[in-house]
Amino acid sequence: MQFGVSCGYINDIGFVTHAEKLGYDFAWFTDSPLMRSNIWAMMAIAAQQTQRIRLGTGLAIPGLRLAPVAAGGIATINKLAPGRVFFGTGTGNTAMRTLGQRPAKVAEFREYLRVIKALLAGEETDYSLNGETHAVKFQNTHLNYIDLEHEIPMMVGGFGPRAQGLAGELGDGVITGIPRGGAIPNVLANVKRGADAAGRSLDGFQVFALANLLMLEKGETLASERVVAECGPAIMANVHYLVDFVRETGRQPPDYILPIWQEYMDFHMSRDEATRHLALHQSHYSYLDPDEARFITPEIIRNFCIAGHPEEIVEQLRGLEKQGLDGIVFSLPTELTFRRTEDFARKVIAKM
Repeated sequence: MQFGVSCGYINDIGFVTHAEKLGYDFAWFTDSPLMRSNIWAMMAIAAQQTQRIRLGTGLAIPGLRLAPVAAGGIATINKLAPGRVFFGTGTGNTAMRTLGQRPAKVAEFREYLRVIKALLAGEETDYSLNGETHAVKFQNTHLNYIDLEHEIPMMVGGFGPRAQGLAGELGDGVITGIPRGGAIPNVLANVKRGADAAGRSLDGFQVFALANLLMLEKGETLASERVVAECGPAIMANVHYLVDFVRETGRQPPDYILPIWQEYMDFHMSRDEATRHLALHQSHYSYLDPDEARFITPEIIRNFCIAGHPEEIVEQLRGLEKQGLDGIVFSLPTELTFRRTEDFARKVIAKM
């Protein structure tokens, strides 16, 4: 099992160096311009301050920049950290919602992946913009302004079956969620369908997941005040996603959210309609909105988190590894990131 950390604030960039010293395998950088620091600035600094840890976008958003711009960005970072860079990309739930926009549609996402995959392979490819289609490729690469010689794996964010299928069709790996992305065997089945349709082999394909972590201390229960405060931000970020998902698709909410669903929806709909989309995502993985704390019940914690005492977490992770999970990154409260990253390295990673 590989373990990663997530970084979104440039004033905390030293956290990535610290994680490298603690033995973490990779770091990803969030892409949400109205809520986090600029992704390319963070990655460039991290590349120069680290030696071993792999660096990647987690997740770069199609709606925020053109495919050639994103390809050029990650290839530039690869010049600073050759061979330890990956490109993670997803349709863009939170980043686009805070702009009042929807994430990319599956067909749009597929085309985005196709263009970036070709460009990072050093190939010429057709690219459409403003109703016109022309051939594009990186030019004058002998001037060494980017690095295409060292492979840049493309990790595809897939929380639903169609996006997971795209990962199998075009990606080198999939980034999913626990529990939001479904059970790992189901994710792999969707990936395989995409790969089979494209006639691709899945040799070397990797499965990574973003998960919520709750590590209990001696004598604590899932109802303890510290527990609610610590896991609340990550759980509510998943709840916020489901609000938009259910509203737009008309599907039923998943079973794991049902214990609080109707009560939460009544609360959400009581907000001012003009700014409801901003209020919904404002606390995204950063803090627990006091008005939402009542929704963090022991049952919801069990449904949404890898939770328990360290030895129990080790067993849960070993089970996920047997199912096919290759790596995991946890969402942690902003003010506790350094401390929990150290605790997890000492109490869990060291025992894996």
